[in-house]
Amino acid sequence: MRIKIPKNYSVIASNINLLRTWVMKFISFFNDSKIRLMRWMLAAWICVLLIVCIPLPAFSAVTQIEEYPGQMLYQSRQKLQDQNGNSWQAIAFKRIHPEGSSTVSLRVVGFPGAVEFYRTQPLILTTSMGETLTAKDISSEISKGTPTPANVAEYDIKSVLPQLQAEIPVQLTLPVVTGSAIELQIPSTAIQEWQTISAH
Repeated sequence: MRIKIPKNYSVIASNINLLRTWVMKFISFFNDSKIRLMRWMLAAWICVLLIVCIPLPAFSAVTQIEEYPGQMLYQSRQKLQDQNGNSWQAIAFKRIHPEGSSTVSLRVVGFPGAVEFYRTQPLILTTSMGETLTAKDISSEISKGTPTPANVAEYDIKSVLPQLQAEIPVQLTLPVVTGSAIELQIPSTAIQEWQTISAH
């Protein structure tokens, strides 16, 4: 029995071969793209791991200012949040006077109009180990002759800092006129900066 081959067989075969070639190229391209995509994803994942897992060098936030000849000011600033999610600024500083005397203070600043400090009460510092220390309010010394804003308080922490362990976080309890006392969590890195300032 003879099979009859159509006259346009060579054209059909040619089209089939061309189609097969295009399909193979498409599959090859897809596979290459998939591999490229996988490589990019792997590289991105490695970068994320490097950023998250490898600690970056610590850069000190301690600044040094010569207020005027012979008087130096060292300070460290932290932005903190209280238990209600409100933002605060804590500024620890040491001022060295020309005659050699020095003061080490912590100034705490809340949002204007949102808080009023209870001036006669001390700042309470509680370590995560349960130890409690107090720092005297010296807000009246911020600016002589000018009333200190209600949302600003300053405390003498010179005698308190040597009693803190740099690796143990501290909670500050701020006395306020109305409502519950404000609680701020101070990370160990901030304690280290404050102690660095005090050591100058």
